[in-house]
Amino acid sequence: MKNLQPIPSKSFKKSTIISLEKGKLPPQAIDLEEAVLGALMIDKKGVDDVIDILHGEVFYKEAHQLIYDAIYTLFQNSEPTDLLTVANQLRKTGNLDQIGGDYYLVSLTQKVSSSAHIEFHARIILQKYIQRKLISISSEIIEEAYDETIDVFDLLDDAETKLFEVTQGNLKKGSEDAQGLVKQAIDKIQEISNKKGMSGVATGFTRLDELTSGWQPSDLVILAARPGMGKTAFVMSMAKNMAIDFDTPVAIFSLEMSSVQLITRMISSETGISSGKLRKGNLEPHEWEQLNVKVKNLSKAPIFIDDTPSLSIFDLRAKARRLASQHGIKIIIIDYLQLMTAGNSSGGNREQEISTISRNLKALAKELSIPVIALSQLSRAVETRGGSKRPLLSDLRESGAIEQDADIVSFIFRPEYYGLTEWDDEERTPCEGQAEFIVAKHRNGGLENIRLKFTGHLAQFSNLDEDFGNEFQSKMNSSISSSSMISPQDAFGTPDSLDDGDVPF
Repeated sequence: MKNLQPIPSKSFKKSTIISLEKGKLPPQAIDLEEAVLGALMIDKKGVDDVIDILHGEVFYKEAHQLIYDAIYTLFQNSEPTDLLTVANQLRKTGNLDQIGGDYYLVSLTQKVSSSAHIEFHARIILQKYIQRKLISISSEIIEEAYDETIDVFDLLDDAETKLFEVTQGNLKKGSEDAQGLVKQAIDKIQEISNKKGMSGVATGFTRLDELTSGWQPSDLVILAARPGMGKTAFVMSMAKNMAIDFDTPVAIFSLEMSSVQLITRMISSETGISSGKLRKGNLEPHEWEQLNVKVKNLSKAPIFIDDTPSLSIFDLRAKARRLASQHGIKIIIIDYLQLMTAGNSSGGNREQEISTISRNLKALAKELSIPVIALSQLSRAVETRGGSKRPLLSDLRESGAIEQDADIVSFIFRPEYYGLTEWDDEERTPCEGQAEFIVAKHRNGGLENIRLKFTGHLAQFSNLDEDFGNEFQSKMNSSISSSSMISPQDAFGTPDSLDDGDVPF
């Protein structure tokens, strides 16, 4: 047998001793976890300070997770939290021996003398947990990035969703004092004054903007109507106004129509060429020229359309956050709410799913501090109701939570849809080519029925005003000031020179 030579001590140190400086341990703060748990069992005030900061999972040590869960259960049941009650709660759940018995609980209370600085310690524990989560998520992303079967854009959405969940679940906003809030309010009032009363996102519809001062940040706006009433046409007209007239970045999530179909509607509205002609391509030479000239404004407009079908609320949230970060979008439009899914929700019926979606849309509006407009279907009760077919709040389909979560609930009503020729007002005024935008709920303002002009062949909504009269009066005034008269034929041309659909009367 060959004699083994002793290994030199210098070589032994290099090859067998593990250097902790080069090794990696998950971020943790065991000593602070012990201090916090001990403080929670000796001082009730400590529970009030950290109960909304910590949850069981943030603790690194499993025994500490079980102890905190016991303390949290006692807090929820409005029971005192001390050494005896915590031990009894752990005994009830069968976890007392698993955490090390009464002795371990006693040792925790002996490590501290009060709950001083407990909130600061709790936030350090939370930071360590977030670091561990980021490491875990990053490892999963790296592993999935090597998988050639996973679409890279699905990978991006999944990564953003996971990171967003970490933010949502752990970074909670605290309360603010009156001094800071008053300063913010005065600054906001000054900003509104500079904008001449328009504090939100202008729609381009004059009376609507006067009522709402524009769509407000953090508001969830529901726009509901029966199929074929013009919901999509209205929001496309509004989006065009916002992007072209006010240079407002708009994000549109279309779950029903393709992005090309939507942009074609906008082209029709912007150029004045009917959507039917655009679909068939039957354009006259002057219309091609008109198309090429007028479409330039639309091509430069900050409009972003996503036509992903069956979009989940979680995917929407990830996409919206990316658009807000990269393009600074100021408003989100969703067409329409009932086509969305709740994603990985824990079952339940469709009404509960819609409630989840509605609640998350409101949370998204608050998080990004921009208005979110969601289109919604109405139930068939509108069709079966006698008399006026104007929709009511009770007609909202599938969930009363929509009405509850929304800051504004509005409807679109076109009497022509039901074969009516007059409005049901005292004057019985004609309703041809008109629609009513009904504000049925307005959390921060008044209610009103606003009449708009609807041009069917262009799928376009616009302000209902005396365009012809205003233009004629303007030309008449100009004529009078130059001591010459002008006739209606000179101002607008003969009736033969007007295209179909453009006759003002």
